[in-house]
Amino acid sequence: MSSGVVSGGVVHTVPMDLRRVLIASPKALAAWEDLTPLARNEWICWVLWPKKAETRSQHIERLRSELLEGKRRPCSWLGYTHRKDKELSPSVRWVLSRRGKGSA
Repeated sequence: MSSGVVSGGVVHTVPMDLRRVLIASPKALAAWEDLTPLARNEWICWVLWPKKAETRSQHIERLRSELLEGKRRPCSWLGYTHRKDKELSPSVRWVLSRRGKGSA
C-alpha cells in the first residue's frame, strides 16, 4: 500500500509508531489489512498498553514478527476490555482498577 493508509480498529486508530513499522514492511502491512477490525483493535490496544516506551517498542516489533508468522490476534492479556464475548474476571477487574489509580 503505497498510499500510507493503514486501517484502524473498531475503537482505535493506528498510532504513528506502529503505522511506520507496518508501512516499512509490506508483508506485515498486507497481513494487518487482512485482519478484522476487531483483531486490529486488539493489537492496537496491546501496543498502547505498556507505560514504558521500550516495552511499547518491543510490543510493536513482536506484533510485526507475529503478523509475518500468521498470528491474527495478540496473546491474552489484562488490558483488552473492548471484547464483550467474555466477562472480565474479578482478578482482572482488580488489576485494571489499581492501574487506573494515579493515571491521567
